[in-house]
Amino acid sequence: QERVVESGGGLVQPGGSLRRSCAVSGSIFSTYAMGWYRQAPGKQRELVATITNGGSTNYADSVKDRFTISRGNAKNTVYLQMNSLKPEDTAVYYCNAESVITGKDYWGQGTQVTVSS
Repeated sequence: QERVVESGGGLVQPGGSLRRSCAVSGSIFSTYAMGWYRQAPGKQRELVATITNGGSTNYADSVKDRFTISRGNAKNTVYLQMNSLKPEDTAVYYCNAESVITGKDYWGQGTQVTVSS
């Protein structure tokens, strides 16, 4: 059974940075496309960034040039570097792993990120 475990997050001031990590266990990491999503209070969950198993990336317009998604296949981990954070980035952030073989996807537990002075 695949497990998706997140770390990082917390409280940061506007303009600050945070780095999120997400580790996947149970299967071959290189067979997963990975993504970060977020959900703010009263809003639907939205895509933040994705990275394919080949390394191609995609970003929401609201985070382009501020956030960077990357993957370390040797560590079965995907990262989200968040810079120049804004109060509107406040949300619960979720990691997603989608198998390119089966199409099944798995979610992390979600972690709160709060941007406030």
